Amino acid sequence: MPISIDQFEGDLGDFLEIQEGTQPHRILQFLAEHSDEAFTQTEIHEGTGIKRGSVGAVLSRLEDRSLVRHHGRYWAIAEDDRLASYAAQQRASSASTADDYYNEE
Repeated sequence: MPISIDQFEGDLGDFLEIQEGTQPHRILQFLAEHSDEAFTQTEIHEGTGIKRGSVGAVLSRLEDRSLVRHHGRYWAIAEDDRLASYAAQQRASSASTADDYYNEE
């Protein structure tokens, strides 16, 4: 997938290169929707449906890119400016899909 010249000439470290639908995207989306909580790998597996054995490897790669953080057994989305707007978008998106427009009294 090509990138713009601005991205090419800029700092690619600031460019969030996570393709929608991939395991890293699903984990980041889950953690962003729950940015005020931290989860074990098993809880991330249960929340995303990603195979338990794959969760650890994906989290390690995301940690290498400073996109997630962990303490002991628990993982959370990183405190990073690149992720602040992403987390806000995910929370807004999940809130809008939870609205019940058809069950009005």
